[in-house]
Amino acid sequence: MMIAAFEKEGPGRPKAKALGYQPLVIALFFAGRPKAKALGYQLCAPSQKEKPTFFSAACKAVLPVLICVSICCAPCLPAQENDALVRKVDDHYNHLSSLRAHYTEHYSGMGMDRTEEGTLLLKKPGRMRWSYAAPVGKVFVLDGKFAWFYTPGDAQATRVPAKQLDDLRSPLRFLLGHTQLRKELESLTVAPDGSGYRISGLPKGMEQRVKLLSLWVTAAGAIERMRLEEVDGAVTEFVFSDLKENVPVKDSDFGFVPPAGVTVVQGLPPI
Repeated sequence: MMIAAFEKEGPGRPKAKALGYQPLVIALFFAGRPKAKALGYQLCAPSQKEKPTFFSAACKAVLPVLICVSICCAPCLPAQENDALVRKVDDHYNHLSSLRAHYTEHYSGMGMDRTEEGTLLLKKPGRMRWSYAAPVGKVFVLDGKFAWFYTPGDAQATRVPAKQLDDLRSPLRFLLGHTQLRKELESLTVAPDGSGYRISGLPKGMEQRVKLLSLWVTAAGAIERMRLEEVDGAVTEFVFSDLKENVPVKDSDFGFVPPAGVTVVQGLPPI
């Protein structure tokens, strides 16, 4: 138990406050035990030779309540810090109008292990463009109404209504509107990770495909890495670098016109 870490600091001075508890609560926990008197507290519980008094009876009555309060209140500060970090991420992106970054994408699953890179461009409201470095011309575009995926040389370009998008890049769409991570992710958790933090949860609406989404963020609330674990065991990870915020961009930067002779099909982008 946490109270087992209770120890003396100086003659008769326990180090209870360092553990986040008031000394009286700790002392009550030891009421009726020989070790308690050695800590220098006047305990409530009577010894076997003493007659019960009103005060000792009252102590016994409130003891369970005090112990419960001391245990339940201990985690409150970390929870508040977690909420503050999540709000900081929300605020960081809610104040952005556009973002440009270099990305590295690694996919492993279905017998494949592939790494690609390129440039990501975001613009509010609802526009996103992933331009791959190789092959040149390979793109994933969200123009506000439709998502497009095309690889040069393919006979088809894929188009999906934005509201039906289930692509693994779609979790980043929460950066394109009014961000509220706690509404975007189920079972959200926050944990320290290196010099930053890891925020994890299940993206709403993707339960059939994604098992877990993790975001690695800085103390300032900027996302540096994103990892998606699918229910079939596949893992996709994006690492972002050279982030430039509020860069000048035009709506036309998110347009896509299929090349001549390319057929447009409705459906999901390929893996």
